[in-house]
Amino acid sequence: MNKTGKPRSFALKKKTLQFLVLICVSILAYLILVQTWSLRDTTLPLAEGDVAQQDLQAPASAQFVSDILTEQARSAAERDVAPVYIPPDPSIARGQIESLTSSMAAITAIRSNAEWTLEDKQAALSALPELSLQPVNIELLAAMDPLRWDLVQAEALTLLDRVMRGSLRTESLDVVRDGLAGQVSYTLTESESQLVVELLSPLVVTNSFYSPELTDAARQAARNAVEPVIRSFVQGQTVVRRGQVISAADLEALSKLGLIEPTNPLYNSLGAAALVALAAMFITLYTIRRQSQSANDLRSLLLLAFLFVVFLAAAQIAIPDRTVVPYLFPVPAFGLLVSALFGMERGMILSLLMGLMASYGMPDSLALFPYYTLSSLFGVIALGPARQVKQFFYAVVAISVSGMAVVAAYRLAFTELDWIGIATLLGAAAFMAVASASLALPLHFLLAQFLGLTTPMQLLEISRPDSPLLNYFLQRAPGTYQHSLQVANLAEQAAERIHADALLTRVGTLFHDIGKANNPLFFVENQPPNQIDSHDDMDPLESAEAIIRHVTDGFVLAKKYRLPRRLQDFIGEHHGTLVTRYQYNRAVQAAGGDPSKVDESRFRYPGPSPRSKETALLMFADGVEARARAERPANDEEMYNLVRSVIENRRRDGQLNDTPLTQRDLTAVTESFVATLRVTYHPRLEYPKDSAAQSKEPIPVGEIPTVRRKAAKRK
Repeated sequence: MNKTGKPRSFALKKKTLQFLVLICVSILAYLILVQTWSLRDTTLPLAEGDVAQQDLQAPASAQFVSDILTEQARSAAERDVAPVYIPPDPSIARGQIESLTSSMAAITAIRSNAEWTLEDKQAALSALPELSLQPVNIELLAAMDPLRWDLVQAEALTLLDRVMRGSLRTESLDVVRDGLAGQVSYTLTESESQLVVELLSPLVVTNSFYSPELTDAARQAARNAVEPVIRSFVQGQTVVRRGQVISAADLEALSKLGLIEPTNPLYNSLGAAALVALAAMFITLYTIRRQSQSANDLRSLLLLAFLFVVFLAAAQIAIPDRTVVPYLFPVPAFGLLVSALFGMERGMILSLLMGLMASYGMPDSLALFPYYTLSSLFGVIALGPARQVKQFFYAVVAISVSGMAVVAAYRLAFTELDWIGIATLLGAAAFMAVASASLALPLHFLLAQFLGLTTPMQLLEISRPDSPLLNYFLQRAPGTYQHSLQVANLAEQAAERIHADALLTRVGTLFHDIGKANNPLFFVENQPPNQIDSHDDMDPLESAEAIIRHVTDGFVLAKKYRLPRRLQDFIGEHHGTLVTRYQYNRAVQAAGGDPSKVDESRFRYPGPSPRSKETALLMFADGVEARARAERPANDEEMYNLVRSVIENRRRDGQLNDTPLTQRDLTAVTESFVATLRVTYHPRLEYPKDSAAQSKEPIPVGEIPTVRRKAAKRK
């Protein structure tokens, strides 16, 4: 047993369940963060030559050096370099001129031999080994005038010298030889020109040869002169269109943008594990420091875990590899829903974690994290306690404005966007706000209805005087209804003093005695003043059972009218396991004063004892109001004694063992009760016995003379 009298195993079991829920959520969150599939795959099984099955867009702005395009540009520059030849060799030109000179000297010697006939000269010219002339040119040489021959010799030497000074390559010899006729001087006749061409053609030879070394050096220089090719993509730009054949450059771009080859999976796993561990530590410390009803209630804890996992999974599946969808996805809906169901504090804490994890692994995570987090926090703050539907509209405005501000701060300042892109992102922020509120509002009602949760909006709706159950309560048991109002005032003020849920306390208090509506005249507050039945004529056990039955009758009415489970706790716990003392004492007296002859358990309420601050406050306020109505304390000392007596009585009876109340809370509750009682039971002025009093028309307080008022105050 612990110091509260509760088995230690129960507290240990509760903490174990909380720890298991945290472990399960952490594992699921880790698996979601490292999962590799989404509505649009981030990495695709593409290869060069495949046909793209969809438009592939850049998930984020990027700039990189394209090795493929750079190599293609360098190869093109290398191919454009012509083969390099060494300069013309002058020795070859001189040798050819010498050969021409020698041949022409031999021709001149034959032509000048006076002893030979024309036929002999032609035969001798034909026999020259270095010449290969056509017969017509041999005849021309043999019969040519010496002066004309001198002109032919001079032109041949000049033309050969000019031609051989140029760069003659093997592949261009035919072209040069074919062009010799056009270079012969026009002073020669046609036949003489043909003779010159025939003399020179064999002598026009290659004088410039291909150099592999120089060519390789030139091509390398051309490659080195090409700058690396840089490719740039802005977020959302189409890299490959549907139906396009994937080229090597396309494949490289897709890989660089993370659409083909994912990053090292080990690093992804380690990063996700670190993030989940950090979040788990944060939640653990928060739970230790801020014990709350949602942390202690297993059903609420499971709902929080379920909502977190569902929203995180939806974000990690729908957002990757998109441009606008990340700014459309209603992440703030999670924070609004948690805030509406469990309060602003938990809404803000879990919104921070959701923004951190939903943006993890996204290409634009540095911009998405503040976008999700700040818009969610602003939405939760604008929603407040979520007591009216219009507060969801306030949240829409807050989310829209904050989302647009983050877009302006993180996208417009660092990314080049045209006006269409700007309008798209700003519109996406507005859509996200509307979608978040539209999703959170109905889910908040549905979850509260089906899971028995209590929300401020639901509490306000239930606590309206025209609600079916309260209307039934007021008509059947008006005295008990007025008693519940007085108790609600006491408990609500005390709840605000110790930072408990004041609205829940007030509404739960209004319904705590609804079971008395089934048998209202059995309870003194509903009996006429002159017909009060003190139960003295009833058997004590029968009287106790009738009194206790208002708890079970209350549960029946609560289920009939679908009262939330949290409010049903006020019905069962407001008396805890206390003893109906009046009936028990009568039973002991009837047994001759021997308590051992009376079964005390049959005089106890079924309980359970209060398990929250709110139901404990109701127990205190119920007892204080009943005793104050009976004893009517006249001063602060009597009020303090009364309140302390009620609280101490409940504490000694073990009714506070399951509540998180501290001694400081009990002191604050005492002060609050006394302050409320001081106002409720303040002294009244006695009206003077004059004509006005006899006329049965009360004198308004404002008309009481000042002197009389002061006298009354002195009293």
